[in-house]
Amino acid sequence: MEPILLYGFPAGSSMGLVAAFERVGQPYRLCRVDMLTEMKNDAYASINGRQETPVLITDKGRVLTETMAIAAWLEARDGERRISFEPRSPEADRMHQLMAFVNTGFTAAFSPLWVAFEMAAAEPELKATLRDFGRKAVTDRHDKLEAMIADTDFLVGDRLTLADTTLIGVARWAEFHQAVDAAAYPKLAGLRRRIEADPAVRYAQAIENGENPTGSGACLGHVPLAEVIDRFAA
Repeated sequence: MEPILLYGFPAGSSMGLVAAFERVGQPYRLCRVDMLTEMKNDAYASINGRQETPVLITDKGRVLTETMAIAAWLEARDGERRISFEPRSPEADRMHQLMAFVNTGFTAAFSPLWVAFEMAAAEPELKATLRDFGRKAVTDRHDKLEAMIADTDFLVGDRLTLADTTLIGVARWAEFHQAVDAAAYPKLAGLRRRIEADPAVRYAQAIENGENPTGSGACLGHVPLAEVIDRFAA
């Protein structure tokens, strides 16, 4: 069977993994998950007990969760090195370093902002505190990422890799939460423009928007979430 990637919308970090699968070009399927209405229930928890995306149903029918684990699974199958580098090379080490930074501190910095956003009812003072704390945390992580970006077209060299796809699904959260002034980070702004211009990333963004773009042909269509749960739930 083809692997099935469960990706979240709106504005899911998993958009970058869709782009990575598309760039690799091997057959895969997708499953669309509305993070606002379809995750926080027992049925979805039978696929991922943490009730999050992304989730990968591997070609062996196993359930694999967490962005870094799914990226590693895909990297191991990237025989043509379309989104990765030779194992143990300096480029592979740097790619993993940047992926780890983005997937830990950079992504986590947005947590207070998401908590404030998702609160159905809360004291205004609490929301204001969360937003203030979150914006400071996001600013700090942006400062550090700006310093880490080298004078290359992409995060590692002159082509799109897993480091870039890991970043792009999360970086747009800064605008969503109005957390930082993009003009203060010119290297990051330029990098994002180049990533977002990549055909695989444009394809992933269109998929997330509910469109039916013409891609590489590697994506063999969507599988309904109910079918995924019925077939692969623990």
